[in-house]
This record gives sequence, structure tokens and C-alpha cells, in this order.
Amino acid sequence: MANNFIEELRWRGMIHDMSPGTGEQLDKEITSAYIGFDPTSSSLHIGSLVPIILLVHFERAGHKPIALVGGATGMIGDPSGKSDERNLLDEETLNKNVDGIKSVLSRFLDFDSKKPNAPVMVNNYDWMKDFTFIDFARDIGKRITVNYMMAKDSVKSRISGEAGMGMSFTEFTYQLIQGYDFCYLFDHYDCKLQMGGSDQWGNITTGTELIRRMHPNEDAKAFALTCPLITKADGSKFGKTESGNVWLDKDRTSVYKFYQFWLNTTDVDAEKYIRIFTFLDRDTIESLLTEHRENPGLHKLQKKLAYEVTAFVHSEGDAEEAINTSQVLYSRSFKEDISKLDLETLEDVFSDLIQAEIDRAAFAEGLDMIAALSARTNFLASNGEARRALKENSISVNKEKVTEAYRITEADLIQDSYVVINRGKRKTFIIKAV
Repeated sequence: MANNFIEELRWRGMIHDMSPGTGEQLDKEITSAYIGFDPTSSSLHIGSLVPIILLVHFERAGHKPIALVGGATGMIGDPSGKSDERNLLDEETLNKNVDGIKSVLSRFLDFDSKKPNAPVMVNNYDWMKDFTFIDFARDIGKRITVNYMMAKDSVKSRISGEAGMGMSFTEFTYQLIQGYDFCYLFDHYDCKLQMGGSDQWGNITTGTELIRRMHPNEDAKAFALTCPLITKADGSKFGKTESGNVWLDKDRTSVYKFYQFWLNTTDVDAEKYIRIFTFLDRDTIESLLTEHRENPGLHKLQKKLAYEVTAFVHSEGDAEEAINTSQVLYSRSFKEDISKLDLETLEDVFSDLIQAEIDRAAFAEGLDMIAALSARTNFLASNGEARRALKENSISVNKEKVTEAYRITEADLIQDSYVVINRGKRKTFIIKAV
């Protein structure tokens, strides 16, 4: 079973560090492993996709995944990779976030399954809420030295950081509390492996050390495995767009926008992402890569990546609908297809196009084409250029060729709000009635 899991992750480029003996443990028996999810929001964004996919691969390899929602650690905040201390959440917000994350995770892991390796979801608040500070200091704190904790990169970078902000005792204890989570799961769920991003290596190994020290008379072994943090080839942050995070919930990021994020991936990033974010087998991926390198202009790789990730996160039906929506501006049955889209989806489709707003009263009177192309919109540089384009028969209103005599009226408004103007095949402009 280890070969199934470890080798699968290795060729996908999803292993950064792994403690000695991890493969042997996975070969020996069905093993439980956990990944923690920090409830800083009521949903998860695509930065959480890699840990989710790790758990799915783990389950498919025959092992038992545990998803831990940090109801307790979320009250403190993980200092790993942070330059300053974050604001603490109140209990009501935290509970809402925990419930939201549970809902998202349940879409990918069947926590109601009856299989021997059925996934489990836990909340560390359940075992931390009655743990007094005295008990924690006496039973857990004495097991790990301050020297050991100070040596962790997440601590050193904060204490020696240029900002000089240092680190509160609250955040300093985070690795010890996370280490106790591992210890608790080891004792109560027979969990022998913790997985996470490479920035979690210090916290995870604190857990393996704590397990060893809390079971001095036993051969207690626990293991760590981390995956690389996902980056973009240009050095910009993965998962961020101009409008913010790309979320896994369609009420925060529409399916169309989600699909478009992956479709617009660069060639270099798509070659990496197709391995990490999809479950396509090696032969299929290698074939895709070969086709793409032979004819990158067709964007087959990006199209397959966008479809697979959208189908996984949402559904195959949603992915198909996103494809159809993406093609609507170039559809031969444009009027029929565009009429099927709701206003919110229309706004998504038009959001990246050049737009101008015109008072609704102009459409009641009939908006002349020169004003629509230049005088009222500046789509074209001058009235003269607008006239030339119209004489060349290169202007369309809602995909229908028009002349200078045409007037845009309320009947042309799509969803009573928009008009699509094309100059030739390549330039698309949007007028919005306000």
C-alpha cells in the first residue's frame, strides 16, 4: 500500500519531506493519518485543495484519513509563515467557521462510510476544552524543552524578523498544542502519521517527538510527511486573483470564475498543476503533455485541467456548464445561449471585457452607433474611426452585423442590462444600461 501512495505522490511532485520509516509503516498495515484545517474562515479556498487531495489519495490507497478542524488551535493562530500575529476570533465566529469547513470537507470525504478505512472528522476543541492550564503545563509542557521549541524555523523567523515584532506566548505554545493533537489522535485513533504543507514540518515533528517522550517505555513511533507549498512560475502567490481568494464554495467564487482561474493558467504552471490537482493517471497526463507541447495554441492542457478540477470541487455538470458559458461569446446560437444565463453569470462572463455605462434613457430614445462606439463609450478612438469600422461592415450588435443607421434600443438589452458589441472577431465591448 505504501508504494501505491508514496510513489503516486512522488511522481506527482507532492512530497517535500518524509520521516524515515514512513513507507515501511504504510506497507505494514492500514494506517491512520491526519491533516489539520485552520478555521480562519467559514469556507476553504484553493490553498486547501492540496491537503484535501492528499487525504483522498491516502484513502484510495487503502488507508484511513482523519480531517482535523482546529476549533481549539483556531483560537490561537498558527505562526508558521506569518510575519505578525493575527487577530483572535470570537467563539461565535469560530463555531460558524468550523461548521462551514466541516461542510466543505464532507463534499470530498464520506464521513458516513462504513468501510474499514472510512474517513473520520474530529475537532480538537473536543479534547482541549476541559484541559486546564495547570494540567497542560504539568503533563505536556514538561515533555518538550524551550530550547527544542526555539529551534523551529517558525519561531526563529518571527523572533529574529526585521519587523522586530517578536511572538506572544500564545503563539509560541501553538506547536505544543498541535503536537498534543497528534499525541491525542495517536492514543485514541491509532493515528501514526501527520501530513501537511512544508511549512508545517516543525509543528508536525514536535508531535512525533512528544509522542515518543510521552510513551518512554513503549516502542511508540509516529511519522511525518509534507508536500511542497504551491507556487506560480512568475513568483506570485498561488490562488490569488485581483478580486481575492478563489474559494471552494460557489456562493463565494462562481463555478464560471473557478473554471476560468484554471483555464487561464500558464503553460509552465499547467504542466505542474495537472499532476497535483487532478487524479488523471500517468499515461493520460503524459499523453496530454505531449499533445500540448506539439500544439500549445490549442490550450488542451489548460482545458483538461480546468474541467477536472471543477468537476472534482463542484460536479461534472457544473464543469460542463462552465465550459458552455465560457464559449457563449463565440457561440453560433449566441442569442439563444446568452438568454439562458442569469444576470450574475452574465456579469462574470463580461467582467474581463472593456465596458462602458450609458444612461438607460438613451436606449428608450435609440442610441446611435457612433455614440455607442466612440462618443459615449470611447471604445474606438474617434467618431471617424467608428464610421470607417461601420462602412467596413466589421461592427456587430449582439452578434448581428449593423450599419451606421442602426440604433440600439431597449429591445437589444440582454437581461435588460447589457449590449455586446464586436469589432471583427477579436474585439468585444460591453455597454451596460444604468
